[in-house]
Amino acid sequence: MTTSDRLGTTPDRHDAESERPDAPAAGVVTADEKVVRKATVAGAIGSFVEWYDYGIYGLLVTYLAINIMGDADSGGLFLTNVGFLVSFVARPFGSVICGYLGDKIGRKSLLATLLVLISVATAAIGLIPSSSVIGVAAPGLLLLLRILQGFSAGGEVAGAMSFVGEYAPDARRNYMMSFIAVGSFIALMFGSAFSAVLITVLGDDTMTSWAWRLPFLLAVPLGYVGFYIRRRLEETPHFEALREQNTVARNPLREALTSPRHLKAIALTIFLPALNGPGYYLLFVYMPTYLKTSLGEHNFSMLRALTVTAFSLVAIAVCIPLMARLSDRIGRKPVLAGSAVAMAAVSYPMFRLITTGEFGLACIGTIVLAIAFSGHAAVVHTVLAEMFPTTVRYSAYSIGFSISTVIFGGSAPLLMTELIKSTGSNLIPAYASILTALITLVTVAFLRETKGRPLAAR
Repeated sequence: MTTSDRLGTTPDRHDAESERPDAPAAGVVTADEKVVRKATVAGAIGSFVEWYDYGIYGLLVTYLAINIMGDADSGGLFLTNVGFLVSFVARPFGSVICGYLGDKIGRKSLLATLLVLISVATAAIGLIPSSSVIGVAAPGLLLLLRILQGFSAGGEVAGAMSFVGEYAPDARRNYMMSFIAVGSFIALMFGSAFSAVLITVLGDDTMTSWAWRLPFLLAVPLGYVGFYIRRRLEETPHFEALREQNTVARNPLREALTSPRHLKAIALTIFLPALNGPGYYLLFVYMPTYLKTSLGEHNFSMLRALTVTAFSLVAIAVCIPLMARLSDRIGRKPVLAGSAVAMAAVSYPMFRLITTGEFGLACIGTIVLAIAFSGHAAVVHTVLAEMFPTTVRYSAYSIGFSISTVIFGGSAPLLMTELIKSTGSNLIPAYASILTALITLVTVAFLRETKGRPLAAR
């Protein structure tokens, strides 16, 4: 049975038109709506599990500084943030290996395996004995497990986005893919809420003593659910079409890295998501630590800091599908440019509100920033997926985006902590947000509009 028969697609003629570099995959026009919805739901759930596992580290970094590093002072926090950074250094390795495998053997099985890898690594963090028991082996184990998490995350983003994008209809691709981003933010919201409940019920002392391990151990059942759902999916129709035509790339990495067309797109993939670093990692992952350590625990306990972050996560989870729908109507470039301009305009005044130390003003500041950032979060990954053909989509997308996260995202918590300490200014994150928004805005000018275009085959 062919891909067209199984998915209810209309086969195209494999003629000179399909040989063009930007031609859609032959045999793929539309997939059955139920199959599309199933793939979208599975992608969102998988994203939830993956980014809960990855994000919980940032939410609980201060507890890790006490237990794994031995103290809560700036030295311990510095070393813990190094654990954040090394996971990003590992991401390009994960992107290269997973991208190659994903473009050679398919998306489905690899994505299920990555979910198991990060869930096991996350649960293992919750089992590391404290430094008082095993000494320097504790931070050593933490760094090793963070490398495994980073390897998995390096292959996850492009794979999950490619998977749903290769199922979605052209006219609604951004809307369908946006739920993967929603899943990642809901995962952080769930992690924040779960941590806040534990702190409220058990108290901060108990949380510091042993209960900080519980959110990490929750990765086991969540990982099982995500793995089960992903394993039950079929391969994407676009990749199956390549298999049927025997046109799967022999060496997708070499093809991606030797083609001027793909190299230009990879360069755009590095700089277009620049805003993603401050937008995602500072506003949502690092924010609880920023509020507690930079503004003082007398202003923000961990519970209050997590609550502020939760409000902003609700705001962005609501706005992302709306921005994605808008992108499907008016185009990717206007939404991306509008979000970059908005972030550049509101970052300084909103961080001034946050740094007042007032809970209500901090909530307003983070919510406004989340709304401004939502256009970028909703659209950027759809554009990255649409820039590459199916033969190298996983590889090229993974490489470019992973390099981008190392430059603009992975160093963010460590860099912000050190710059705030050395300058005495709590507004450093605002300046970082403005700078990266301008980088993204300039890069948008070099993009070709991809709204409504069929995905290229090769």
